Amino acid sequence: MEVDGEGSIAVAPTERHRLYEDALAILTGTLIVSLGVVIYSKAVLLTGSTAGLALLLQYATGAGFWLVFSLVNLPFYVLAVRRLGWPFALRTFLAVSLVSLFCRLTARWVEFAHVDPIYAAVVGGGLMGMGLLVLFRHRTGLGGINIVAIYLQEKWGIRAGYFQLAVDLAILAAAFFVLPPANLVLSIVGASVVNMILAINHKPGRYVGVT
Repeated sequence: MEVDGEGSIAVAPTERHRLYEDALAILTGTLIVSLGVVIYSKAVLLTGSTAGLALLLQYATGAGFWLVFSLVNLPFYVLAVRRLGWPFALRTFLAVSLVSLFCRLTARWVEFAHVDPIYAAVVGGGLMGMGLLVLFRHRTGLGGINIVAIYLQEKWGIRAGYFQLAVDLAILAAAFFVLPPANLVLSIVGASVVNMILAINHKPGRYVGVT
């Protein structure tokens, strides 16, 4: 933002993200999210959105997170294409695929002998929140509720973080029949950490990078 010769404020033109910046952001964001998911899985905690649904199905059925996460996201790509365009849908498909892959590989790359559940809730939630923030700022989601949240924020100005928090709490309520009460409470704490990071740092107009 600059002041011109007449004393008026001139807004600098928006700088678009370069292709390599988008690529690095997607790689970094998905790696960070994957580490958070693996920490949650080790501590038997639950997050929100489609990742939370995938974890819930993993705990209930024993199926691999990477497979369930890929499958539950398939219906949401239609909304991504129709409302947010092919570029966003393709980036989101890539991000979902990378998280599925990295979650499977991270469990081999990093082995946790013990993870304190409280630490896992806060740090795992923080990792997922920061990873999602990186992806959101490059117009990339992780499918499901992320797609709806970004659409509502861009179309109606509804904060993505607050919308996701409401949906995530509903998903966590459904987990009452699967998780022990203590794990459920810590999962709610973790979901709050994730979404407060987004609500505070992903406000409309605060970040103007364009992809």
